[in-house]
Amino acid sequence: MTIRFRPLPTDEVRALQDGAPDAYGLPPERRISDGDGVPCRHCLRNVAKGEPYLVLAYRPFPALQPYAETGPIFLHAERCAPAAQTDVLPDLFKATPDYIVRGYGHDDRIVYGTGGVVASNRICQRVHELLARPEIAYLHMRSARNNCYQCRIDRG
Repeated sequence: MTIRFRPLPTDEVRALQDGAPDAYGLPPERRISDGDGVPCRHCLRNVAKGEPYLVLAYRPFPALQPYAETGPIFLHAERCAPAAQTDVLPDLFKATPDYIVRGYGHDDRIVYGTGGVVASNRICQRVHELLARPEIAYLHMRSARNNCYQCRIDRG
């Protein structure tokens, strides 16, 4: 089975970069990066020191429901190219020791027992284990420290 680490969709990102409201109906906040820990969820690279970025509320689910978590993410304020949808863990995520990986069903609800903190060097192995289960439609990778959404992972 192949897998795909998927950044935020470009059409959604462009709308936000152009001032569209976030998941809470607010305009994204504009900041300047200090160069440390500002990962863009579109190009899957850190925003460099001195570059503008956006902070906004993001809900990576198609509809409101009890499991549709909303939280803060960062995006480059200026247009950036989307990260390749690849089966290789993006370099951005290799510098952090671990992440939460969690499975969601076809109804966009958490599949209980799938979530856990996984060492970065074991993420691909865990992804393959979880996506081998037919009841799991997709995975989210989230920050192990703050539970912030990082990317979606699908079958290739």
